[in-house]
Amino acid sequence: MSASDPQLLLRRMLDAAISAADPAMVLAQHLPEKPTGRCIVVGAGKAAASMARAVEVAWPDVDISGVVVTRYGHSTSTDRITVREASHPVPDEAGLSAAHEVLRAAQGAQAGDLVLALISGGGSALMPMPRPPLTIEDEVLVNKALLRSGLPIDDMNRVRRRLSLIKGGGLAEAAHPAKIVTLAISDVPGDHPAAIASGPTVPDPTAGDDLSAIVESLGESMPEAARRILLAEPAPGPEFDADFRLIAVPQMALEAAAQVAQDAGITPVVLGDALEGEARELGTVMAGIAKAIRTHGNPAKAPAILISGGETTVSIGSGRPGKGGRNTEFLLGLALGLSTGPDIHAIAADTDGIDGNEDAAGAILGPNSLTKARDAGLDPEYYLSSHDSYTLFYKLDALIHTGPTLTNVNDFRAVLVL
Repeated sequence: MSASDPQLLLRRMLDAAISAADPAMVLAQHLPEKPTGRCIVVGAGKAAASMARAVEVAWPDVDISGVVVTRYGHSTSTDRITVREASHPVPDEAGLSAAHEVLRAAQGAQAGDLVLALISGGGSALMPMPRPPLTIEDEVLVNKALLRSGLPIDDMNRVRRRLSLIKGGGLAEAAHPAKIVTLAISDVPGDHPAAIASGPTVPDPTAGDDLSAIVESLGESMPEAARRILLAEPAPGPEFDADFRLIAVPQMALEAAAQVAQDAGITPVVLGDALEGEARELGTVMAGIAKAIRTHGNPAKAPAILISGGETTVSIGSGRPGKGGRNTEFLLGLALGLSTGPDIHAIAADTDGIDGNEDAAGAILGPNSLTKARDAGLDPEYYLSSHDSYTLFYKLDALIHTGPTLTNVNDFRAVLVL
């Protein structure tokens, strides 16, 4: 393969990144020793169903039962493990019901049983269990406030753990005295166990933190019951030893994509798997690095490709946003930063197949995308300020549709400079 078709190359890199985190390919090698008794499977996340299926395939002769919850449309066929579906990124009653099923399954474990927890990104919203006196309606308002806030994912998870009975080690505590082993797919910068789905099977390292600054930044958007819990003197969380195993992480996806580029004769420059910040601003930064490659051959000589992962944010503010996700907003910021940059192509997509709340994984950008938009009477600056990047790329026929991938190692971005 060569770079004769830049957009095909970018799409193959995305496919390689997703395949590197496919539970069917990676889960079995991380399983613990087969239990002699029962194996109770619990879990939540966008990859929960595919992970459950991978466990069933790997252990056909083990007494397996249990329940996991995944996002609507992200299910797959299983024989022994029940799969529930719920809403993401904003929780709903189906998620609350599923969370109670998961908790009951863990509570039914006895000494000598193995509880296998399958955790992946999205589990925070998919497994809501608000701490009294909070209600599910309060938790919905909290999640909406967090999603609009632009806070880093670590700060969001501090809030989610504090307000939940099942996060921050609550699920592992329910499984005691059975042995619990967690298999996890990371979607968070740094791959910290407590941050993946807000850490339902690991102790909360921030249980004693003062969250008043975060509460202050969220302002009046937080329900009063949530404010009281977050500002109260924190109680210590459960302490226990956690057998926590990462089966796929964002860096694996970036390395798989980099290999595709290298095979095509393109120099890969992996900038890291933990890039954060405002999506549009990261796009501007990437534009500057791409132009430095073209002009100065730094940090690599063209042809080269900038590869990165992580989770950016989109701060909505008080206005009513249009359609879009952080990846399409990143690409629009990149395009405006490049202006008329020649021979630069880019792709940005969420590896779970859904960018934001829309039906696309992301989009692909070519050297003439802005020109095409303006020739069609579309104002890119307006679409960026309106957080309506999905609509712009839809009108340019540049959206990427993968459907649910049944895994999730966060965002994948690649900027190709020829």
